[in-house]
Amino acid sequence: MNDYLRINQANWNARVPIHVASDFYDVAGFQAGRCSLRAFELEEVGDVAGRSLAHLQCHFGLDTLSWARLGAEVTGLDFSGAAVEQAGAIAADCGIPARFVAADVYDAPEALGGTYDIVYTGLGALVWLPDLDRWARTVAALLNPGGFLYLAEFHPFADLLDDETGTRVVHDYFDRDPQVWTLPYTYTGGDVLEHQTSVEFRHGLGDIVTAIAAAGLRVEFLHEHDHTLFRRFDTMTDEEERGTYRMPAGQPRRPLMFSLRASAGQDAIPITGRWRG
Repeated sequence: MNDYLRINQANWNARVPIHVASDFYDVAGFQAGRCSLRAFELEEVGDVAGRSLAHLQCHFGLDTLSWARLGAEVTGLDFSGAAVEQAGAIAADCGIPARFVAADVYDAPEALGGTYDIVYTGLGALVWLPDLDRWARTVAALLNPGGFLYLAEFHPFADLLDDETGTRVVHDYFDRDPQVWTLPYTYTGGDVLEHQTSVEFRHGLGDIVTAIAAAGLRVEFLHEHDHTLFRRFDTMTDEEERGTYRMPAGQPRRPLMFSLRASAGQDAIPITGRWRG
């Protein structure tokens, strides 16, 4: 597991050209003006005009650049050099001002060399990190006083369930052993990956919230959402809104994503939690 970073970098460098060409990311649609952010993210983050924003684990930057189109001064960071190169090319093609840096997320304070009003981390990021406490301290070091972390992630509850129907508990929620996968394809489909092995790390919701609180950030809200962005279970139905999937009508709803906001400094409000449709 000491080699997880090299293994994952090779895997994600191999994914980049496949993802850029995929319908899943729809780069052409983004270049034509589509916003890649989800509606609940826009509502919960609020107005970003004139604010500095660092996007950690930004992949090839569509979400980063969507925040820039909304007026933020953005910097994206990713450990994949291939992703950062593509992000810069898309930004230049669209005429969007942005800075992208290739570095491990744990090295972000030194690599970025500044602090920010907002640190944003998008979906599917935390599973690649073995040490949440170190990650949360990294985020805290990047924030200006009064700034905030905004995290949107897939809910760990969904990983307990069977892939076919999502109705049976088949995995141990408290299993924290690293997961080593060797898969020929990435989640967007397309060509066979050159580097097929990856290492993932499971974290419970309590692990995430506790790490953020221990880093000195104050959680403002934790919202749980009953939809996700892909067909997580075979029986899920898609909706008119692009990339929105829910369980079939009549089935009990499950938490499939969550979003969290946590502030630096003394002006934050106490934690609240609720379900969000």
